Amino acid sequence: MIEIKNLTKRFGQNLVLDNISFSVAKGEILGFLGPNGAGKSTTMRIITSFWTPTSGQVLIHGLDTAEDSLAARKNIGYLPETVPLYEDMRVFEYLKFIAEIRGLSKSEIKGRIKEVVSICGLRKVLRQPIEELSKGFRQRVGLAQAIMHRPDILILDEPTTGLDPNQIVEIRDLIKTIGREKTVIFSTHILSEVSATCDRVIVFNNGRIVGEGRPAELVEKYGSLEQAFRELTK
Repeated sequence: MIEIKNLTKRFGQNLVLDNISFSVAKGEILGFLGPNGAGKSTTMRIITSFWTPTSGQVLIHGLDTAEDSLAARKNIGYLPETVPLYEDMRVFEYLKFIAEIRGLSKSEIKGRIKEVVSICGLRKVLRQPIEELSKGFRQRVGLAQAIMHRPDILILDEPTTGLDPNQIVEIRDLIKTIGREKTVIFSTHILSEVSATCDRVIVFNNGRIVGEGRPAELVEKYGSLEQAFRELTK
């Protein structure tokens, strides 16, 4: 479903990604793990076509994102670390706006909004201004906009950053629910999220992939995810 081949990204003389390659299977929940500046967000931004690579290739369903960017992006829902919300809108207005710019027909917009509201647990805040929402509900609205157009792939950059423990559990469970039907890539600093949510994890450090495998495999090899993270990113 997703193929990353020899991906490199430079900003001037600064090498941010150093010739990384990996693939993501259909229906897989893949976690990106690594310290700040390791290359996780850069990789996500290139996959979603927000940034172009210096060299290398990204294939989405066989579509080269450099050559068929618009067609490839139709398959992707993206939630960046800073959620793209218009705070002066009410939740329903914002979701209707997203549905319209995603090209849903007038006849299906109402029904699709109802579906994503149910999936993301937004019914009780549907008429509230976004600026009045808690961080947890803002993340839910962000997830709702990411799945509005029924993408096959979800890219979620630090979706639980800044949430309290209860909200983290709620968003984690929501990701697992959505992941039953979609391919998901998400980044995190929280090791418990990896073991609770991911089918597989890729560990980044200094723009390179320094380790990968199922959480259980990393635990078996290093003794714990914490130890695996320390060893691979030192």
